[in-house]
Amino acid sequence: MSSELCPLCNSISQEFFHSKKAKYHICSACKGIFVGKQYLPNPANELVRYREHNNDVNDVRYQNFVSPIVNAVLKAFKMDSIGLDFGAGPGPVISSLLREKDYQIALYDPIFHDNPELLLKQYEYIICCEVIEHFHQPAKEIQLLKTMLKEGGKLYCMTSIYNHNIDFEAWYYKNDITHVFFYQLETLHFICEHFDFSGLEIKNNFITFSN
Repeated sequence: MSSELCPLCNSISQEFFHSKKAKYHICSACKGIFVGKQYLPNPANELVRYREHNNDVNDVRYQNFVSPIVNAVLKAFKMDSIGLDFGAGPGPVISSLLREKDYQIALYDPIFHDNPELLLKQYEYIICCEVIEHFHQPAKEIQLLKTMLKEGGKLYCMTSIYNHNIDFEAWYYKNDITHVFFYQLETLHFICEHFDFSGLEIKNNFITFSN
């Protein structure tokens, strides 16, 4: 059985699941599950998949889906707090809803909102909705997010969390070719400790890291 070093914690992994389309490894330390390097999608294939996303800002169903993040921001921060929607995608629903409430939030996405100057600033809150599962280099990306977060700030993430009750072979979430890193509860606690966040709250698929 082949092994690869975990892209989050650099520990040894072992093969977890192998399909016709990809091979997945599980980290022995942080318990992250990730796609083998040779199966990672290239930028062209990622772009094709991202353009298939249909996150209409007026879609009530998607508005309801992201409501935990929107409500958390409204509760924890005032209108003059500066936020960042990291990986905003082609339909930045969360930012649209917050801007309707006169909140100030910038958009960054390497494909759809390529504003690299925003990565040099700091923010009271950062939103990563259905983003962190796309990270090819999660250690690098999470460190960047931590660096951009002001003291006392919050990093809000949404992603489907894997657990042993889920049949990985039948799990729909892995079938998106751009989903390449999956988190378990142990993985999220590792991130909190290793990247020196002050707190972690998990409620279903809604994750909050406090700085």
